[in-house]
Amino acid sequence: MGAGAMNKIFPQGDMEGNTAAGRKAHPGEEGCGPFCCSRRGACLSAFVLLLLAMLTALLVLVAILGFPSCTPGAQACVTPTNRTGFLCHDQRSCIPAHRVCDGIHTCPHGEDEDESLCRDVPQSLLSFLVAHCGDPASWIYSDQKCDGINNCGDCSDELSPVTVCPPCGPGWWHCPSTVFKYCDCIPRTLCGDHVQHCSDWSDEYSCPGP
Repeated sequence: MGAGAMNKIFPQGDMEGNTAAGRKAHPGEEGCGPFCCSRRGACLSAFVLLLLAMLTALLVLVAILGFPSCTPGAQACVTPTNRTGFLCHDQRSCIPAHRVCDGIHTCPHGEDEDESLCRDVPQSLLSFLVAHCGDPASWIYSDQKCDGINNCGDCSDELSPVTVCPPCGPGWWHCPSTVFKYCDCIPRTLCGDHVQHCSDWSDEYSCPGP
């Protein structure tokens, strides 16, 4: 068969069916630009890899910067016993300061045990929750000042010059205590129990009891 006959059978092309202008387009490749995926599976794989890369970057960022605080705008409040408290997110519950970061969820939503508050106590605590003792290395919760108890261990949370507290309340007897737990006041329930709690024995001879 001559060349002229071949051109009549396969005009402007070869025996593979490819046109002179180029290879015949396959289904799904019409209008495919230089950045188009030739296969749907390849496009899906690339998308999944991109998504995983973004997730990894987010986790690294969180690890570096830490999780955002869950206690924005935390506020002080006054408890029913007239002590310093921590206002929960419900704006109704006022819990005692010493109940913050004690391992027990006291607020309805547990924000008193939030990681941003408790990760490095006392440095991570809000300033209104902390009181300092005579020893700079010691601290107590602010509602433990002037509560009659020797929380600091040296009575600096109950006595001047570190702390100025009001006189003993009605349920207390003023005397220099011999009991480490107390300072200059003892509970009146200890009066007249035939045990010395005051260095001057006034709890047994002068205190009228509760």
